[in-house]
Amino acid sequence: MGMNAMSSEYLSAREAAARLGVSLATLYAYVSRGHVHSRPGPDPRRRLYLAQDIDRLIERRRAGRSAAQGAAHSLAWGLPVLETRISLIRPEGHYYRGQAVTDLVDNGASLEDVARLLWDCGTDDPFSLPPPDPWPAAVRTLLHQPDLPALERTAAALPLLAPGSVRDLSMDPARRRQSAAALLRQTTALLAGTEPSARPAHRVIADAWRPGDTRLAELIRTALLLCADHELNASAFAARVVASTGASLHAAVAAGLAALSGPAHGGGTARAYAFIQDALKAPSIQRYVLSRLQRGEGLPTFGHPLYPQGDPRAALLLRKLSQLRPRPARLARLQTLIDAVGEATGKAPSTDFALAALADVYELGPQAGLALFGAGRVAGWLAHALEQQASGVLIRPRASYVGLLPAHLPTIHSRRKRHRRER
Repeated sequence: MGMNAMSSEYLSAREAAARLGVSLATLYAYVSRGHVHSRPGPDPRRRLYLAQDIDRLIERRRAGRSAAQGAAHSLAWGLPVLETRISLIRPEGHYYRGQAVTDLVDNGASLEDVARLLWDCGTDDPFSLPPPDPWPAAVRTLLHQPDLPALERTAAALPLLAPGSVRDLSMDPARRRQSAAALLRQTTALLAGTEPSARPAHRVIADAWRPGDTRLAELIRTALLLCADHELNASAFAARVVASTGASLHAAVAAGLAALSGPAHGGGTARAYAFIQDALKAPSIQRYVLSRLQRGEGLPTFGHPLYPQGDPRAALLLRKLSQLRPRPARLARLQTLIDAVGEATGKAPSTDFALAALADVYELGPQAGLALFGAGRVAGWLAHALEQQASGVLIRPRASYVGLLPAHLPTIHSRRKRHRRER
């Protein structure tokens, strides 16, 4: 059974154990170790077990029978490839070190608060240092190039800032976290197109884009927290690989930005923004959606492989957008688009769509959604880099070679035949 075919239903204990082919005691052990999610059933004395988790365990067992199969499967939304204490993804949402992100949003946390949590700072506050120095001339030149997108501007500036960081490669974890805090402030300012500041990241960005707009600042705060980390996605993995070599935090963040720049990762917000513009210009949004489906074009950024019932990050950001009600008429047409796609496909919006919707309603342009995504995700990349550095382990997987063998090497088939003759 492939990942896309996994069920999101809940099973009884006996059904779950039978599907796994294990005893009830073994099923309960899986639950206690966090491998299977359970919830109360209609009868409070009996619990139900998430079928998706059961199927994932079956996938793990099947793939584990072959090291090569397991390695290949791991890199395609499949088996986990390394351990982390940073974040957990569940069907109902994601968690940072055991704390629900929705609770962090509701409790008014800032991106800096979440960074302290993700970086496992304890009582240490790496943000207590003075703000970074003003931009050097070379970086200020980048800021004054209007045609340079935010992501590219930030990536270009990082090598210019790296020599000024004296704590990046320190053996002291507290000093590395101080370097991470300074870097988070710098990347926030670069992505927003402004000067570095000790103010909370959401206020820095909001004041750069719409000075004094408190509603936008609240929406940006929500977006940054929702985007801060999402387990081992492509950009987080890239940051970890670079950090595992002993490279600087600046280099790890540069790797994350490079991965995010790809259309299969960060490009989703741009596709969603273009889709929204085209759909809302159409005389009939419903007919526009159906015509795209009839042409086989698909509807970008709806549905998510890890959230069969809908991306809860998108739902929260869109709900807050609706509550704050900027440009109500525009919001109403956006909701019509969401409803039309849901009616036609049964799919809900992803985070990319929600970020693009925010950018559309506030007329921030096609780059704003990706800039928000990157500004939040830097906190997660730094968390993964710090965790990987602390482990002291180099990430070096092996490849399964399937190409042409050198002429002088015997094939596997001929080696087996020779071995049988020798016996």
